[in-house]
Parts: sequence; C-alpha cells; structure tokens
Amino acid sequence: MAPDFSRLNGARIAFDLDGTLVDTAPDLVRALNAAVVPEGLDPVPVAAVRAMVGRGARALIERAYERAGAPPLSVEKLESGLDAFMNAYRGGIADQSAPFEGVIDALDVFAAHGAQLSVCTNKPTSLAVQLLQALGMAHRFVRIVGPEDAPAKKPDPRHLLAAIGGAADRRTVLVGDSEPDALAARAARAWCVIFEEGYSEQPAGDLVADRLFRHWAELPALIADLLETP
Repeated sequence: MAPDFSRLNGARIAFDLDGTLVDTAPDLVRALNAAVVPEGLDPVPVAAVRAMVGRGARALIERAYERAGAPPLSVEKLESGLDAFMNAYRGGIADQSAPFEGVIDALDVFAAHGAQLSVCTNKPTSLAVQLLQALGMAHRFVRIVGPEDAPAKKPDPRHLLAAIGGAADRRTVLVGDSEPDALAARAARAWCVIFEEGYSEQPAGDLVADRLFRHWAELPALIADLLETP
C-alpha cells in the first residue's frame, strides 16, 4: 500500500543539522587540523572524531591533544586554538560538506504535502545559516534556531519549542542523530526519529526514540505512519 502523505499536512518537523541533515564532519575535521597541525600534532582523521562532532569545537580540539598524548591545554592555548578553528571553518564551511543522500528528495516530499520544516541545532545560528545557504538549503526552513536563539540548548526541550514556534503536540517530530535530540523530544512530548548513520556516541538503538531510520528515502513514509499513531 502506498504511504498516505496527506498525514504530513500541518505537521511540524524539526531537524538536527550536523550528522542528520548534512555530513559536516569532513569540514569540521579540516578546520580542526588547521588549528592543531601548526602546533605540531599529526593530522586527525575524520573517523577518529566523527562521534565527537556534536560536542563542539572545544571538545574536538581537546580530543586532538588527548589523542596525541599531549598535556592538557591552558585556557589561553585553547582559546587560540578555537580562534584558528573558527577562522578555518568559516572560510570553507561547505568545502567538503554535503546533505546526506536522499535528504533533498525527502524535504521536497515534506514541503509538497504541507509540513512545516525547521532546524534545531546546537551549532551557532550564524554558522548554521551560513552552511545551509552555501548548500542552497536555507530557504526550505521556516526557522533555523541555534542555541543562542533559544532559552537553552538541546537536550533542553525549550530549544525544540523555539524551533517549531510554540508548544509541541502529537504532530510534532524531531529528527536527529544523538542523545540530546532524543532527550529534547521526549521532554517536549514530541515524536523522536533517529538517523542511524549520524554522529551519535551511543548506538542509535540505545537512544529513547520512537523510530530509527538508516536511509532518508524511508523518512517521509515513516513519519507519515508515525503521525497516524494514537
């Protein structure tokens, strides 16, 4: 039986960004290496930090030094590294980043059937907007909400509420890839759908999610079915 996409009409669907909509790890690691290699560290491979991406630039830099067996960074050294990271990242924010396979087609289905789409990300709003504009995706979302534009960041449910523009209900869905997404959705009483190919430090099956998906082509039918659930 063909999925009933009419159920999507009026749904509010918020998406995490890094590791959910867009595979940003290559550019984040490019920026990380621009910050740490001049300090004498070996380049860090993407695979070594992919699950750490959601923790932010500070954690990536600290992880790079730990991996190299270097002593903990001073505050001044860490701040200097963060500045170098941000300069490198902003200067090529979408050089190696791309939407995951099937993302654009799935967003087209949601939009065509009347769903309201937003972004709920712990990435700073200015960077999220810059990235999505560079990828030609920003116009697809009614709101792009980073932590500074919400009362608190995920896993606080108020971040999700800011992204959807009001209280959550049984037609509200957060699509993410990690524990902060699952916890925010659960606390807001929204549905949670987790992308298994994202950046989570925990196995997707260990997260408290209503549904899991591995390929974006599955997502519109999955959410349409979920919205029919009492």
